[in-house]
Amino acid sequence: MEADWPKGYKTEHRKLVTVLDKMIVQDLMKTLLSVLTVIVVIIVSRKFIRVLDDAIAGQVSNETLLSILGLKTIVASIEFLPVALFMAVLMVMGRMYRDQEMAAVASAGGGAGTIYRAVFLLVFPLSVLSVGLSLYVSPWAESQVDKLMQQGQDSADLRGVAAGKFSEYSQGDLVFYVEKISDDKKMHNVFVQNRNNTNVAIINAESARLKDLPDGKYIIFENGEQVQGQPGTLNYVIEQFVEYAVRIEEKVSVAAVNRQALSADLLWGSDVMLYVAELQRRFSIPLGAMLLSFVAVPLAQISPRSGVYGNMFAGFLIYFSYGNLVRVSQSWVMSETIPAWLGGLGVNVLLLLIGSFLLARLYGWQWLVMKVRGRVS
Repeated sequence: MEADWPKGYKTEHRKLVTVLDKMIVQDLMKTLLSVLTVIVVIIVSRKFIRVLDDAIAGQVSNETLLSILGLKTIVASIEFLPVALFMAVLMVMGRMYRDQEMAAVASAGGGAGTIYRAVFLLVFPLSVLSVGLSLYVSPWAESQVDKLMQQGQDSADLRGVAAGKFSEYSQGDLVFYVEKISDDKKMHNVFVQNRNNTNVAIINAESARLKDLPDGKYIIFENGEQVQGQPGTLNYVIEQFVEYAVRIEEKVSVAAVNRQALSADLLWGSDVMLYVAELQRRFSIPLGAMLLSFVAVPLAQISPRSGVYGNMFAGFLIYFSYGNLVRVSQSWVMSETIPAWLGGLGVNVLLLLIGSFLLARLYGWQWLVMKVRGRVS
């Protein structure tokens, strides 16, 4: 007995975005934002502590702290997008298995393609967007951080001077004290001790101010005296002055090459293995986002009775193994231990095989073979 289907039932086209797609995408987006926020806050906080230490030591300007914090947040958000997306897919799929929503989808005829379709409606656009972010936005942010840090180190002689406290510079060789700083940035009742080898110079002045002159920046002391000599001897030179100017020497430091701040135009087509490895690292962000999401869908079902977070341990193990293998392969590419093509493809192909194994374990090997044959034909 044949079923009497309405005319055109089998030829009716499916909607571009279904209700299930919208539900999964919305859940993934909310979970992704939550997970990414937590990860970025933890990572940026740890990195920002080092910047605060430099600011306390006078190596970084207080005015640039918020700029550095914002730039580091951008870099961390791009770098940890794959793991946040991986965890979001694991959590959302795990919750759907726990609440029997996956059973409802399967009973309605939805299979792996239905789930992957909904997941990659979010994952694929984010992966495409991350290509531009990792190639151009992240290096720009890194270069800006390096520039701000370098400027701070080159002009750190009198930074951090505050009224009512002693400020030390040059590992304690220069001690600065100001009793009061007026609104016009003029310092009052100034004490300075400068140690040069065995000689010590002490300056007491009623006021001091900073002034930019054509040949550099000077600090000008007014109405005071200077005492120079060697401690333990009686040979001292005492000078009275109405105005005394001291040039602040600008430090010239050589910045270390930060390959993460190199522009993408410099990396393209380069034969230098350092540049090739850096280019592979940047492409590993969008590739990792797609491949980790591919692995997360079958991984969420391995232990259905352990709850939403049942597979988090396996997820962390897979991600940390993947991340460490990516870094190791890049170091091998830089040292020319392995060919460049193997460093770029080897780890990603391995992750693809792991995802295929988990998918075959979930639906059966015959199903996977049939799907592959159908795609090939």
